[in-house]
Amino acid sequence: MKIICIGRNYADHALELNNPAPSQPVIFLKPETALLEDDRPFPIPEWSDEIHYEIELVVRIHREGKDIPSHEAHLYYDEVSVGIDFTARDVQSKLKAQNHPWERAKAFDCSAAVGRFLKLEELDRPIGDLHFQLVKNGGIAQDGHTENMLFPVADIIAEISTFMTLKPGDLIFTGTPAGVGPVSSGDLLEGRLEDQLLFRVAIQ
Repeated sequence: MKIICIGRNYADHALELNNPAPSQPVIFLKPETALLEDDRPFPIPEWSDEIHYEIELVVRIHREGKDIPSHEAHLYYDEVSVGIDFTARDVQSKLKAQNHPWERAKAFDCSAAVGRFLKLEELDRPIGDLHFQLVKNGGIAQDGHTENMLFPVADIIAEISTFMTLKPGDLIFTGTPAGVGPVSSGDLLEGRLEDQLLFRVAIQ
């Protein structure tokens, strides 16, 4: 199982971190050990002083595919959720300054929280018209809509499958909207998709 992530897929998020909007999807990976499921708590790692939350729509692949055309991408998934791409922002900033890869800041254990999955038919909405939110300690921290993606899900799947074979169970984190910020011990994060609560993560 692979966890494939897309960076800078919302213009407002790229702007808030002073990053240019990309001309093609920014792709990076997290290992299976990054997965945080079943409302388990998130332990803040000792080696970072600035862990940020980033809520994202997550697509689960259910069919093997390579070189998938974008017009056929919908045949390779039928479930979605929301998740958090936890990021060690202080570490990432140092890596970016040195033009180094981001994995130290993105791929650490428990850095990919994922909620329960919903069938698209349950939502009765196209994937390009989904509203999602991150609620932090009872207040809305991030509010996103998939229509604002720079690269829609079909194009993301087509791009990824050009370089690597997608397999059943692979997860695609599709990017975060603006509003990312730090977590502290004692915080409670909740992820919602179309007003359905899909995860609750306590920060330790």
